[in-house]
Amino acid sequence: MIVTTTNCIEGKKVLEYKGIVFGEVISGVDAIKDIAAGFTNFFGGRSKSYEGELIQAREEALEELKNRAYAVGANAVIGIDIDYEVLGQGGNMLMVTASGTAVVVE
Repeated sequence: MIVTTTNCIEGKKVLEYKGIVFGEVISGVDAIKDIAAGFTNFFGGRSKSYEGELIQAREEALEELKNRAYAVGANAVIGIDIDYEVLGQGGNMLMVTASGTAVVVE
C-alpha cells in the first residue's frame, strides 16, 4: 500500500476516494523509562527511551491507518498527517494519531 503526505501520487491517477481513515495509538511510558529520561533531561542529551516509544507508536498508528484503508478497499492513502499529544496527569502517556484519505489509484 502506498502512503504519502502529499495530496497526489506522481504517475498515478486517483480512480476513487474511499474517505478519511485514522490510526490511533495511546502508549504509556513505564517508570524506568521515565526515570532514565529524567536523568537525560537533567544532564542534557537525547532520550533514547522516549525516542523508541515515539517511533514505535508512530509505526503502529501508520500500520493501523493502512489496515483501515485496506478494509474499505483502498490501495493507497494520501494527505497523511501525524499528530502527537502528551496525556495523563504526569504527562506519562503518548497519543499518536495518523489520518489521511483512502483512495484507489491505477
